[in-house]
Amino acid sequence: MSIRLYGSPFSTSTARVLAAISEIGLEVELVHVDLYSGEHKHDSHVEKNPFGQVPVLEDDEFVVFESRVITRYLVRKYGKKSGLLKEDNPRDAAAVDQWMEVETQHFNKPVATLVYQHLFRPHFDGVAADEKVVAEEVEKLEKVLDVYEGKLSKTKFLAGDSYSLADVHHVPYGHYLVTRTPHASLIDSRPHVKAWWDAVYSRPASKTATETLVMTP
Repeated sequence: MSIRLYGSPFSTSTARVLAAISEIGLEVELVHVDLYSGEHKHDSHVEKNPFGQVPVLEDDEFVVFESRVITRYLVRKYGKKSGLLKEDNPRDAAAVDQWMEVETQHFNKPVATLVYQHLFRPHFDGVAADEKVVAEEVEKLEKVLDVYEGKLSKTKFLAGDSYSLADVHHVPYGHYLVTRTPHASLIDSRPHVKAWWDAVYSRPASKTATETLVMTP
């Protein structure tokens, strides 16, 4: 068995997969794709992902891209005992699917924009954050986290009282939000969200994944 993950050290999508890999205790070879030099747009990589993005997983001859698809594939094939997808019970599985979709559709966009404005825009473009955009995205994220606060007042984690892939998927951008932007208070000011995030972020797998999120080539 040969499993390779093609990704970048500062890619949140790569870290999302690494968090899931660590949770299920899987050994994977991480192959560094140099985004600075545009390696992800080279023909050799585009053959693996026609959109020229990272990460890409190779499991022997099987190739799959899109980080949230990769995580589900790995849990289904190698991590069933982890319970991260709760597929023994259709209703529990639906709850995981639902909150994975919430992360994709509601959490990801505003937090990704904030991280871009405060971290990637200055780093790559040498331009300060657009405060108008920041204010708009903070307002959007506040509304999302208010929903989370209500949900997490009833359950320890998003899809119930046990950890799931829905929680895992929040790790990379949650990390950047609280450590690399001035908006950690969005988490800290909501007691149930903070308790949830502390439980998520303190997991060894989360620490392992976020250690890769560095901004040097």
